[in-house]
Amino acid sequence: MAIALQVLLFNRLSFYGLCHPQVYILCLLMLPIALRRELEMLIGFALGLVMDILCNTLGVHIAACVLVTFLRQPLLTSMVQNAERLTTEITMATIPMAAYIRYAVILIVAHQAMVSLLSAFSFHHLGWTFLQIIISSALCVGLILGYNLLRSK
Repeated sequence: MAIALQVLLFNRLSFYGLCHPQVYILCLLMLPIALRRELEMLIGFALGLVMDILCNTLGVHIAACVLVTFLRQPLLTSMVQNAERLTTEITMATIPMAAYIRYAVILIVAHQAMVSLLSAFSFHHLGWTFLQIIISSALCVGLILGYNLLRSK
């Protein structure tokens, strides 16, 4: 569902070229930590490939999704006690809210930075690119946290 929303709705949103929220990352954020590392990386690669095909980008989403799946497990194990026992999906209901917010913000900013920097592929408008990263990340974090809050109630 997040992929369909991304392709049909969020890819069409553009506020002066600054805001491009990538909400499909929710699929990666919710993966259980009990997955084998190889399977997790393969899921990230496959999700990035699907998004690259649907968005007509050349490896941008693959690189961003693989980065997120690479950072995910070490980040969760450093933030959550007994993280190895998390066998269900990662949401605000399964880990403490503060830990989930830190986890989501770090991974979303890393993902948005990778997508924006690879899409720009230039240092000529670096200030514009950083502004795009900040605004897109803030909107994406808000949408994902809002979805989690609605889902947990």
